[in-house]
Amino acid sequence: MRRHAGAALPLASLVGACVFLWPFFGIGLPAASATVAFGVGTVAALAAVELAAGRLDTRQLALLASLAAVDAAARAVVVTGIGGFSPIFLLILCGGYIFGAEYGFLLGATTILVSALVTGGLGPWLPYQLFGAGWVGAIAGLAGRGRTGRPTRRDVVVLAVVGLVTGYGFGAAMDVWNWTFYQSAPGLGFHAGMTVTQALSHFARFYAVTSAAYDSFRAVGNATMVAVLGAPVLVALARLRARLHVSIDDAADGPGPHGRLEPGTFGPGTFEPEPLGPGLHH
Repeated sequence: MRRHAGAALPLASLVGACVFLWPFFGIGLPAASATVAFGVGTVAALAAVELAAGRLDTRQLALLASLAAVDAAARAVVVTGIGGFSPIFLLILCGGYIFGAEYGFLLGATTILVSALVTGGLGPWLPYQLFGAGWVGAIAGLAGRGRTGRPTRRDVVVLAVVGLVTGYGFGAAMDVWNWTFYQSAPGLGFHAGMTVTQALSHFARFYAVTSAAYDSFRAVGNATMVAVLGAPVLVALARLRARLHVSIDDAADGPGPHGRLEPGTFGPGTFEPEPLGPGLHH
């Protein structure tokens, strides 16, 4: 199961991509009930695969729920920030960077789901937000892959750049859903039967006119939050990961130095558990 678990996130992303790309083939949006079911079901399936593969244990699941609850509370307080800015992306970015792409995807998607339940934000837009926020966490996880040692200032810089780029990416992804309602706008609106080239051209103009400036607040806000608050958050999450992580050597079957469970041990792309000072190191 562990050997095939790595395909779960690409498959989940493929499901999301189908939902987002549907309008570009001139068909329009799928039924709202179907997309909600696909979105929530995909997140649940990914979590189940991670649990079955042993890459997500009960302690990490509890931490995931706690981080999502904290983030959802922040979103409940600041439902709409300045322009497209929202405070929820700080923990999604940092959580994905420290715990990996799959965890980041689950954290982003779970945050949106919990937030929607708390604020009453359930609607046809929900699956698009689930996948959009999930991809933000997953991209942060991919950016953190291959990093070893303690979090450094370089990690903060890398994550700030990721926050900037995904700020625009999340907005563009959400605009796919919004765009389909602008059917009468000449030159940038959506209408059924469009060719792929026409759809891409109209959407690009739609995004530039209606959303680029709005999303700049989110992108710059993400980068600023990471630059100001990323250091202590990354250090705290790295410490939590050191306490929660258990590595399993798949090459050996029995107990012994190569087959035992080793609390606090790390593989490639993870952070060493100790020592971690109060701040970041060069």
